[in-house]
Amino acid sequence: MWNALFTATNLLAIAGWVLLAAAPRKPAVRSLIMYLGVALLCLTYTVCFALFLSGAVDPVRVAGAGEPGFGSIAGVRALFASDGGVVIGWTHYLAFDLFTGMWIASDADNKGFGRWTQLPVLFATFMAGPVGLLSWLILRERRARSAAKAK
Repeated sequence: MWNALFTATNLLAIAGWVLLAAAPRKPAVRSLIMYLGVALLCLTYTVCFALFLSGAVDPVRVAGAGEPGFGSIAGVRALFASDGGVVIGWTHYLAFDLFTGMWIASDADNKGFGRWTQLPVLFATFMAGPVGLLSWLILRERRARSAAKAK
């Protein structure tokens, strides 16, 4: 089950990223990415996370992993000490990175950055979310200040 879900969430995220990078950014395309991409990933995460934490799915953990939780490194490690925990965590990354990519693309469009400028930033966000976001925040700074002064 977890392997199939891992594959499905990856394919869904990749489809969203391809649309974001290559398709016209019309409202229908943005809605498709937001609701059939980001929202579906969020729904998958929410359902699996609730089932996982309740013990309804994937109760088998790596021996000696400890009690799962968010209050310590050992607790977070225990959350990821099963296939279910890894898939749920990965789905979290996929959802937030795609949402962040949508914000970057929208912000870049609004500030007049062309697609060729956006593509490396979007790729960095897809591969390593915070790296891409930091790159965009640095790249956009001069135009954002100019736009603010013009108002």
